[in-house]
Amino acid sequence: MAQLHDLTALEQAEEIRTGRVSPVELTEHYLERIDRLNDTLGAFVTLTPEIARKQAADAESEALAARREERWLSPLHGVPVPIKDLTFVAGVRCTLGSVPYGEHVPDTDDHVVTRLRQAGTVMLGKTNTPEFGLPCYTESLLAPPARTPWDLDRSAGGSSGGAAAAVAAGLAPVAQGSDGGGSIRIPAAACGLFGIKPSRGLVGGGPVQHDVSGLSTNGPLARTVADAAALLDIMSGPGTGDPFGAWGLPPGSYLSDYVGADPGRMRILSLTDTPVPGAEVHPDCRAAAEFTTGLLRDLGHEVDEVALPQDGSLLKAFTQVWAVMATVWPVPPEQEEQLMPLTRHLRSLGRKVSGLEFATGLYAFRALGEMLGSSLLTPDTGYDMILTPTLAQPPALVGGLRSDGDPAAEFAAMSRFTPFTAMYNATGQPAVSLPLCWTTEELPIGIMLAGRYGADAELIALSAQLEEACPWADRTPAMW
Repeated sequence: MAQLHDLTALEQAEEIRTGRVSPVELTEHYLERIDRLNDTLGAFVTLTPEIARKQAADAESEALAARREERWLSPLHGVPVPIKDLTFVAGVRCTLGSVPYGEHVPDTDDHVVTRLRQAGTVMLGKTNTPEFGLPCYTESLLAPPARTPWDLDRSAGGSSGGAAAAVAAGLAPVAQGSDGGGSIRIPAAACGLFGIKPSRGLVGGGPVQHDVSGLSTNGPLARTVADAAALLDIMSGPGTGDPFGAWGLPPGSYLSDYVGADPGRMRILSLTDTPVPGAEVHPDCRAAAEFTTGLLRDLGHEVDEVALPQDGSLLKAFTQVWAVMATVWPVPPEQEEQLMPLTRHLRSLGRKVSGLEFATGLYAFRALGEMLGSSLLTPDTGYDMILTPTLAQPPALVGGLRSDGDPAAEFAAMSRFTPFTAMYNATGQPAVSLPLCWTTEELPIGIMLAGRYGADAELIALSAQLEEACPWADRTPAMW
């Protein structure tokens, strides 16, 4: 017999709309699973059962009134959506994965949280994240590591590792994440999920945590394309003071409308090498890309394979900008020693970056986006999308990427592990990770597709087509 967590988020919402399932029942189901499995998984760092039960009761009352009055409800009304612990929720501890912020309680919501409240979703708690979201794993001095439920010896990735672990293990139907260098797509790949980094500006930042670099954005992690699109629709919209704004959809239309839509015949460029010097692509990741290339061709799309010359200039620019952004969070000098070695290393580098070097890095990002948009990803003469593995390697062992005694070597190892993801944070393009393949050891391997800036709807349509051709949602780990 199917359990509540077997249902997709949209199926849960439909059960709530019709009165067959109450938000209270659904919330209690997930709270029980969290209580039983979280110590093993490391998905949540702070639980908010009182808030969740109050929001679920309010959602149940609203659903009852809507049925009586035949009113529309939000597509995920009453559905639990946990919040990443880099995101501010008024009155709820937000540690940022850092010991100096262990008791930090903000007094305001981030705009994305306000939208989730307005949509009638239920917050189960805050999901685990590494310190300031800087590494591509979710391990900190504050909480146990987040593990992929496919192999508990391996990392859930980062920095939205707790969010991905929760969804992949059935502790939440969907989750909010954020992505500054791959932080949604990396854990999606490690946990066998679908994750979207939307176009820069599609989801407004702030009001406190505006990312002046333009690298980071909020986005969804989900088991299905339709669930992710519905959550992204809810999260999308401008924020007050936003410096960026993505091209919008036609008035009255939503990304969810493109799930099941014909994407047309796409021209896709498959990159067979990484842009990071020294990064080697594992045979399983290459095989996954080759499988996806064949699948796309079977679906009628054109795929050209191109070897990309390795150039360290983007990595240098990203490192400088990333290091500067690591200094944004204030830490008293006497507490600097409480930070992770990698964090201290990046903050030290960031303080040495001049204003000119920081600006030059941002110019390099914009130039790359301009080059891709004007000469490669063009509607008339170029390609529609770029295909790569999401990661260069299968999911890493817990602790496998850390090198506390040599944080510079650790950052270099992370760059080789995630050589493809940061490019689209630099350019602002939308990118997704699809769980199309698994190794013989039952480890998920993600495939990344990136589209033209503002072409999020095209990515949704093609992703849904691939999901229909090669379904993955019913594939679940043993602890499910």
